[in-house]
Amino acid sequence: MQFGLSESQRILQTNARKFFAAECPIAEVRRIMETDTAQDAKLWRAMAEQGFLGVVFPEEAGGMGLGYVELAALAEEMGRALLPGAFLSNLFAGAVMQASGAHKHLAEIAGGGKTATVALLEANANWDPHAVRMPTLAGDKLFVPDAASADWIIVAARDAGALALYLVDRHKAQIAPMPAMDLTRRLYKVTFDHPAAELLAKGDAARKALDHAMDVATVALCAEMTGGMQRMLDIAVDYAKTRKQFGKPIGQYQAVQHQCADMLLFTEGSRSATYYAAYTMTEGSADAQTAVSVAKAYASDACRETGNRAVQVQGGMGFTWENDTHLYYRRAKASEMAFGDATYHRERIARAVIG
Repeated sequence: MQFGLSESQRILQTNARKFFAAECPIAEVRRIMETDTAQDAKLWRAMAEQGFLGVVFPEEAGGMGLGYVELAALAEEMGRALLPGAFLSNLFAGAVMQASGAHKHLAEIAGGGKTATVALLEANANWDPHAVRMPTLAGDKLFVPDAASADWIIVAARDAGALALYLVDRHKAQIAPMPAMDLTRRLYKVTFDHPAAELLAKGDAARKALDHAMDVATVALCAEMTGGMQRMLDIAVDYAKTRKQFGKPIGQYQAVQHQCADMLLFTEGSRSATYYAAYTMTEGSADAQTAVSVAKAYASDACRETGNRAVQVQGGMGFTWENDTHLYYRRAKASEMAFGDATYHRERIARAVIG
């Protein structure tokens, strides 16, 4: 493998950085996160025009047909910009559609005409599909991201004991907001009472579709976390260069340098693990699922610890509302748990190793 991005991948990442700097500066992030759904229609249309919503989906379904390394490069810039809204949940739902063969819906997702999310978690808050207990479209799903702004909700339920995935119109369910750590993404409780639905997959096909989609979304999340870590490091270093104590910048003190060095180590380690996971998925490697879990286990801890150190470098300033660090730290804490925390993925690695 090549240890570095190709020229076309670097161009994609550079263009994405310019796009988000222009269309989604931090002032715009703060404005959008104050809205009811933290989802902005104008920004979403602009992202669709760039092809970002369908970057890994096949061209015949309206996507760009690129690989998962390109997805990681794009998602890293999203994390750096603290992109608000439904990209990650929409990607997760689109990956389920792609894996289950629902290409007629996938084209609308990739083109930005429709948005979707996945209702998986229940009261046990377990990300393993085996933990799904809800009978066929009757009951509650918790911590469903972006449900109020989605057009469709893909629901994981049990049909005669077998795992099944259903496509439900959002208006056919009851939706109530839930508290969320990340102010740029909304979570909801969604209640279903036997709504009309389209069966996407059942049994082994449903499990495989869900496993694949979770790996796709997890790789994107790890890349996004890496971008957020890089931004927290940049903010902390800039502060250490300008904040003076006893007549010299605090960045000259060894204790502060150690904090920044740790942040750099965490960021680069997360970047390496994430891009390797993306590479194995693109190549269809047998160890792809394990590589994804290694990346998520590392990034979950590293992103939180990078946030801790970014706050410590800046002291009390790190948690003031005006300082952007606390917004990235909130994202880090929320992302730590999404698609399974470090403990969940270490157990997943152990199961893969034991066989």
